[in-house]
Amino acid sequence: MKQPITFQGRSFLFNVLFVLLNLTGLTLIVLGFHDNFEENNTTLKVIGFLLLGLTIAGILIFKGRMMLSSVARVLVGGICIVSGLVKANDPLGFSYKLEEYFEDGALAYRIKEMIGSPSFSLEFLMDYALGLSVFICVVEIILGVLLIIGGQIKKVALLTLSMMLFFTFLTWHTASCNHEEKFVDRDTYEMSDPVAMFKIEESKNNPDVVIVSKTSESLVVDEMKQPQCVDDCGCFGDAMKGSVGRSLTPNETLWKDIVLVYLSLWIFFSQRLIKPNNRKQNLYFTISSLAVISFFSWVFGWSFPLLFGIVLLLSALWIIRAGGKFLSNYIGVTIVVSFLSMLFITYVLFYNPLKDYRPYSIGSNLKEKMNDGQEGVYESLLVYENSKTGEIKEYSSTSQEFTNSKIWEDKEWVYKSMVQKVIVATKLPSIADFEPSISISDIGEQEHKLKFIKEELERIKIEVVRLKQIEDNSLLEVPIENYLVDDFPEKDYSVVDTVFKLNPDVSDIKIKDMVLNSSSICILLAKDINDANWKHIEDLKKIQKGCEEKGIPFIMICNAGRKTVESFKMEYDFQLPVFVNDEITLKSISRSNPSLLIVQDAVVKGKFPHRSIPSMENLNKTIFNKK
Repeated sequence: MKQPITFQGRSFLFNVLFVLLNLTGLTLIVLGFHDNFEENNTTLKVIGFLLLGLTIAGILIFKGRMMLSSVARVLVGGICIVSGLVKANDPLGFSYKLEEYFEDGALAYRIKEMIGSPSFSLEFLMDYALGLSVFICVVEIILGVLLIIGGQIKKVALLTLSMMLFFTFLTWHTASCNHEEKFVDRDTYEMSDPVAMFKIEESKNNPDVVIVSKTSESLVVDEMKQPQCVDDCGCFGDAMKGSVGRSLTPNETLWKDIVLVYLSLWIFFSQRLIKPNNRKQNLYFTISSLAVISFFSWVFGWSFPLLFGIVLLLSALWIIRAGGKFLSNYIGVTIVVSFLSMLFITYVLFYNPLKDYRPYSIGSNLKEKMNDGQEGVYESLLVYENSKTGEIKEYSSTSQEFTNSKIWEDKEWVYKSMVQKVIVATKLPSIADFEPSISISDIGEQEHKLKFIKEELERIKIEVVRLKQIEDNSLLEVPIENYLVDDFPEKDYSVVDTVFKLNPDVSDIKIKDMVLNSSSICILLAKDINDANWKHIEDLKKIQKGCEEKGIPFIMICNAGRKTVESFKMEYDFQLPVFVNDEITLKSISRSNPSLLIVQDAVVKGKFPHRSIPSMENLNKTIFNKK
């Protein structure tokens, strides 16, 4: 009679050893493919693959599949809950990342090449990005909980493996995307569209643009384009960047997903052995998975994932025992976990992320965030190849080693190329695109009231010489630094006077310094004026009035043309200085549209979504009078 495979297998001790060494081998392989371990990568890979192969054989021989699949359930389940929750904390931010993938030159270009269809596009999914964002977050959390409690394991194992394979495809695409590549993109234009005529003309001189077909109604064009590579997959939202200081690189993310696929495969191939947890197993699995969640809570500097994980798992176990005739099952668990997840997502969608990892979070010093970048250090290396053995050697052209080697004199060694090695990677500052500005021609009465604007207008003035042309009495203005007497003889010109005028070469005024150097400033942010919720605009007007009484600038930063701005002011009778910044930046500052930002001495002291605009009395009590 065939004995059933148990958790301990044929030997508890040996299987524990095999599982630990298996995970160690997996870790060594990952390190072997990491750039930081380039010098020892061969050793790490060899040892890692040997350990992985030997321990897989040992696990199979000693029937330790249940043990490794149990460890995999704990790890994958805990990571799914954390990953889903971190993205659920900012579903709008995750939807923006999905929109990047759905753009025609992003993920679609890869699929175009795979299926040989240059007209394929994913842009239609951009309208559903938020819904997909929420759906993915909830599914991740549900799968994590069901993996841990052993519910519907056959379906869950298949879904988990499918999801991990899909994520691995995304991260492989991200890691292997080359900005320099080109792909064929097929677009269809209506002949009434001015772009159609432009493409017809462009095709005559540009070999990258080819007319496929042309009718009286439409034009089909094949065009060689460069892909839009997504540099950050957004797997952990902004949590990794906001807590650790950087996101995982595309290669690190790819290997993270490969590891999860590997663990998911053990669950998938052990699904027939896995039964729903009994009470004792629930205790072990719950405690172990909470330890995994605790680790990520520590990494992200946020205790809520641990608290939420406890609530999810206890709620799941409770509903199985107390759900009655209809809910005492894994459908009931799915409903409860979905409800709790949606409750959390609804809250953050209505307000702001519960934990703000972005550089504009409350307490952030904007000056520091704008100057925390790091210049890269690079070394140029000369690459030589041995014509007989194929061996490669790299030398720094300025090193003593290269000078002593005299390799250029050795006929066996052939110079191949020069490569650039990264010693210290360039790190961009956390804030690099905060540049609110206003065109000088758009400056109106409200902007003129700001002391900073007055000073800037004075600063950009230049002295000009006004000359009268004797022939026709017309006036000519010449910047004083360009005025040379010999160029304007007295017989042709007479000097009228000198005046100060705005420099015609300066088109706009940037107010970043005003924001950073103000002792207090109140900023109304609106990424889309027309789509914003202005239900509480009267409260904003009261805050504006209170700020005026205290001498605190109250400004608006949006992404709109001047006509739209003036229409907004007229419609809501709201007169205030308005400046413009890129919509992407406004999205990163706050997910709410509109929102209110309070900055004091470059430090963010308050950030309020439109649904929780405070009163002026409250602002005085909590922020302004505390300074």
